[in-house]
Order: sequence, then C-alpha cells, then structure tokens
Amino acid sequence: MSTELAVPPRKRSSVGRFWTSTIGKKTVMAVTGLALVAFLFAHMLGNLKVFLGAADLNEYAAWLRTIGEPALPYGVFLWIMRVGLVVAVVLHITAAVQLSIRDRRARPVRYAHSQRARASFATSTMRWGGATLAVYVVWHILDLTVGVANRDFVDGDPYHNILADFGVWWVNVIYIVALLMLGLHLNHGFWSAARTLGVAGNAVRTVGAVVAVVITGGFLAVPIGVMTGLVA
Repeated sequence: MSTELAVPPRKRSSVGRFWTSTIGKKTVMAVTGLALVAFLFAHMLGNLKVFLGAADLNEYAAWLRTIGEPALPYGVFLWIMRVGLVVAVVLHITAAVQLSIRDRRARPVRYAHSQRARASFATSTMRWGGATLAVYVVWHILDLTVGVANRDFVDGDPYHNILADFGVWWVNVIYIVALLMLGLHLNHGFWSAARTLGVAGNAVRTVGAVVAVVITGGFLAVPIGVMTGLVA
C-alpha cells in the first residue's frame, strides 16, 4: 500500500472563482464595456472641438497633458488613462472570447430557425464588430496618436493631423465603416451590459440606441466635416 499522502487541490481565491464563473465574466464585460462607453463619449466631445478651430482643438489636446499637475508630472495622466484603457479592453475581449467558447460548448442543440436568426445577428454583430473595432483601434493609434500611419503627421498639432488624415478618401472609408460597426456594437452591448447588472426593460433599449447614435454620429461628424469643407 502506498504511504504517499494525497495533495489536496489548491483552493482558488475569491477573485479567481469570480473570474472563472459565467456571471463573473459577464460582469467584467459589462463594467469594462460601460467604462469604455464613458471614455468614448468624452473622446467624442473632445473631437468635436475641431469645429471651433485649430486654436481650440490644439489647446484642448495640450490641456489633456497637464491634468493632475503638479501632483503628476506632465503627460503622466494620459499614460495612466491609456494603461487603464488597455487593461479594460483586454479584460473585455478575453471575457467575450471565453464566454463565446463556453456558450458554444454548452449548446449542442441548434436554435429553432427564428431564434437562430435573432441570435446569429446579435452574436455576429458583437463578435465580428468587436474584432473589427480591435483592429481599428490599433490603426487609429498608429494613425492619429503615434503618427506612423499618417505621412503628414505633425507632433503637437492634432488639428493639422485631422485635416491631413480625412483629406484622403480611403481613410474616410476605413473610419466610416469602423464607426458604423461601433454603433451596432454599442447598441447591443449597452443593453446586454445593463441586463447583466440587473437593469432591463424597453427604456434601457432606448437609452442604448440613443447612446449608440449620439456617439457614432459625433465621431462621424469629424470626417464628414473635413470632406464637406466645414472643417478646413
């Protein structure tokens, strides 16, 4: 007879148990998603300063780097925000992918036709829309933040960079397609997040639709403004 003692399995922490549970992943998706919506709304408002002229937009961009001074060194707040956004995006995508895999494994029986149509549209919108947005965000950073994808990029002059960028037709196509996908993602995602957090009803759907239209329309206004000559 073996005298070896069985090693009891190591207990997971409460955070680990929360993360591995379905409700935990859905909650993480909901909270990070709503945080990203708040960021998008603030970012959209800042972008609309382009209609006030170069001085207002460039002054706003410079002000962002001074937030937290003198407690924080120049520009540190932006890096803290960027790191927070990256963490939120990674958690959001990871939870979404793991939940999708878990749902697929748990549903061997296919939907009825009408159920499948509704579920497939929502799932495809969130899945492919999310993947498209992830690629778009990387390109957007390279384009208007880092400047390597914008041949006329001028550091410290976002007004010039926006005009140089949206003066190219294919850049506008990329942005418009990505923003329309963002609108669909926001519309379904807002309702889904609210339901996960215990809020439901037709009013939530309406709020989600309004949020999606406002944010998408606000972002679309900038390239459209450049294309039509309202911003020049």
